Parts: sequence; structure tokens; C-alpha cells
Amino acid sequence: MASTPLHELGAAEAAIRLARRDLTAVALVRACLDRIAQREPELHAFACLDADAALAQARALDAGPIRGPLHGLPLGVKDLFDSVDLPTTYGSALYAGHRPSVDAAALALCREAGAVVVGKTVTTEFAYFQPGPTRNPHHPGHTPGGSSSGSAAAVGAAMLPLALGSQTAGSIIRPAAYCGVVGYQASLGRVPRAGIKTLSETLDAFGGFGRSVRDVALLGAVLTGDPRLAAFDAWADAPAPRIAIVRTPEWAQADADVQALFDALSHALTGSAATLVEIELPAALADGVALQKRVMAHEMARALSHERVRHADRLSPRLRALFDEGMAIDGAQHAADLVCTGLARAAALRLLEQHDVLLAPSATGEAPVGLDATGDPVFCRLWTLLGLPCVHLPVGVGRHGLPIGLQAIGRRHDDHRLLGHAERLHLALTR
Repeated sequence: MASTPLHELGAAEAAIRLARRDLTAVALVRACLDRIAQREPELHAFACLDADAALAQARALDAGPIRGPLHGLPLGVKDLFDSVDLPTTYGSALYAGHRPSVDAAALALCREAGAVVVGKTVTTEFAYFQPGPTRNPHHPGHTPGGSSSGSAAAVGAAMLPLALGSQTAGSIIRPAAYCGVVGYQASLGRVPRAGIKTLSETLDAFGGFGRSVRDVALLGAVLTGDPRLAAFDAWADAPAPRIAIVRTPEWAQADADVQALFDALSHALTGSAATLVEIELPAALADGVALQKRVMAHEMARALSHERVRHADRLSPRLRALFDEGMAIDGAQHAADLVCTGLARAAALRLLEQHDVLLAPSATGEAPVGLDATGDPVFCRLWTLLGLPCVHLPVGVGRHGLPIGLQAIGRRHDDHRLLGHAERLHLALTR
């Protein structure tokens, strides 16, 4: 059997080989750079690259001791994360050439763990809906999703094994779905936000992309400082989860491919669950999508006040429209919305006392055709509002041959158990 090309190695497998010195960081980085040279001219996943610096990092790692769990693994960094050695533009020409004085804390943690930073990956304008140049790795005429467009596309095209992302509405799970990779959003508050452009104090969550659940678990363990996330040996001994299928109040927006996938779940997961039921969401969660939209609009309009006040003429019409909407929501309404958010999170906690994993759509269907929009995050907004950990699982293709899948959602701060359950479910759904 032919060996897997180095650029196609998953992060977890590559990490083992790097730790054993069966593989050098230089060889792995060179393989990824060669792949980037092949695919990047078409896909435009990177805001900037520094091949020489990446190879220098790799040589230093090969010459020294094993640094940590990410030793020698090439990493893409969403251009929302500050970086000292590469420009950070937040997807806006306003910040062309901007050089922060410190790394984002999450990026610093990855470097400390031995990751090799290859480049910054494209984000939409301030991680909202105005697309960058990135194309879908499975069909360049389709969107890769957003706002973590470049990170998802780079991993989906096997240019990198890992990439960082952020989510305020659906910016990890939706592009993971469109690009056919595993996406992991950590529980709200588990990843340090210092040095990442703030959009919403209430909603901003962080994580990343890989080829398998184990890959993102390895990254998640570093980002959260919780080694239980990557305790793979414990996963096999975990009891079968209690699973609830949640079609959500937005179910009518799912296309025929997604609906067929969910219709087949009960049969596909036979033997993989302690219990498997379909549930309706409690009333306290019924208006979660609308609530998330209001909270996001109000907080983004204020978090980006400098850009809104001083440089409105250099912002996209989409972003200016969001600011208009957000500034029309006064502080009293926002305070009431925060109370409702707290009540919704309490209701989610009670719901997840009865079920270990919720399964819900990640997106309305395959990646839409065209590059002037990034798709609808409607199936992600509620879970982001609730601050719950989510994992997108790619499990098939739709009628046009593009990836589809679903997301597994767990209890807040129970990320390690969710990842273990997600691994079991992913194997069951792709066997």
C-alpha cells in the first residue's frame, strides 16, 4: 500500500511521527509549501505567507528537543489573530501592513507548543459577511464560507493540517461544512481572547480546523490548556452517549440533502448511542436566532466604533448596514437581550443534563455557488449564542458533489467529552 503523502497527513498522526523523529519538521513543512504552491494560485486561502520563516522555524525545531504537542506541525492563523512577525489586517484595507507588537495569546500558546506558523489565512472583512478572495477547495466557483474562509480552505485543500479560526455567528462550523473538514468551536471562554480582534464580548468563541476529530482535539488541548481534550486512550472506554437529534425551528431552510442525511441518522447510529431520540427545543430557545442577531449587531457596532466613526467610507455596504442596525438597538434593549441570553443558556444547561450530545445541521446544504457571499449561518447562531462547544463532522456529499455534514454540540466546558463522542459518531457515520 502506498504511503500517505506528507501534505495529507492529519495533525494527530504527524505529531506522533514528529515526536518519534520518524519525520522531520522540515520535510513536513516543505511538503505543505509544495502543496501551497500548487493550490494557492487558484484558491487564495492566504492573506500572507512566509515560507523562509516557516522553514527556519522547522530547522530550529529539528535541531532541538520536542517542544510540545504541536511540535513541527504547520499552522495557518486566521487574519483576525494578532501576530508579531506577519501583518494582521482583520480582512480590511484599513489595516494594510499593520504589525501588532505582540502575538494573540492563542497564537503564542501554539508557538510555545511547537507549531510552525506558515502564514495568515484570509478572513472576511472584520469577520463579517464581506468575502475575501478565497475559493472553495472542492469547486473554486463556490464559496468556502466565512468568516474563517482561508483557514477552512487551506485545510480542505491539504495545504495545512491545522488552522486557527473564530466564530461569532457561524464562522468555524459553516466553512468547515462547506470545505469538508472537521471544525471545532471551543466552549465560550475556554480560549484566551487577548490579541484577537474583538467583535462581541458575549459571543466571540475560538477554535480551529483539522482533518479529523483527533486533529482538532490536539489543537484544542493547547488552546484551552486542558490535556483531557487529547486524551485519546480515554475515548475508547467512554460509555456510549445519549444522543438527541435537533432539527431546530429553522429546519425548513435545510435543503433536501441535509434533510435526507438527518432522516438516515437513526439507522446510521444504531449501536453507537445509549439512547437516540428526536427532540423539540424548549420554548426558551425558540427565538435564539433572532436574539443572537440583535446581540451581535449591537456589540459589533460598538466594538468597531473607531472604524465606524472614522473610516465608514472605507467599509463595505454590508458592514455599514450592520452598524446601522446595531446602533439602532439601545442599551436598555441590549440589557434585556443579555438577560434573555442568560435564561437561554440556563435552559440549554438543563437540556444537556438529559442528553450528552445534540446533533443539528451545520449549514443549509452544500456551499452555494458564487463568491459574492459566504452562505447563511442560520444553523449556527443559536449554539454560538449559548456558548456551547461544537464540532462539525463531514459525513458525505450533496447532489453537486460538495461536502455536507452535521454538528455535534455538547455541554459548556465539557469539551473533552464532546470530542470523544464526536470521534465515535464520526466513525459510525463514515464507515
